[in-house]
Amino acid sequence: MSGTELTVTLSGGSAADARAVVQALEPTFGAADERPGDDGATVHTATFEHEAADRPSDGASADAARLSAPVTVTVQGTPEAVEKASATLSRTFTTRDQGAASGDQEQERELLLEP
Repeated sequence: MSGTELTVTLSGGSAADARAVVQALEPTFGAADERPGDDGATVHTATFEHEAADRPSDGASADAARLSAPVTVTVQGTPEAVEKASATLSRTFTTRDQGAASGDQEQERELLLEP
């Protein structure tokens, strides 16, 4: 199977909250291209370009589950990658599904993660 790309956009919360969300996805998708920094940004983005189908989807870190504020997360990629990301985040954080949109070969889902 070819590599899967997943793009994650995070808003709300702090840079540490954004890093916690990215860290929670790494057991499933491998290392992100870059973790969110402390640059004062209000929106953070991370991209995973790994073999998502070949990684277990149940290994989110318990340490990543602490958030200081609500974080809105948009995950975009193949339907399989979006489903795995949504499931991983739902196991790690308290989540509310804010909706989804599907295209021909790509899907997008928005989740609200609560502290």
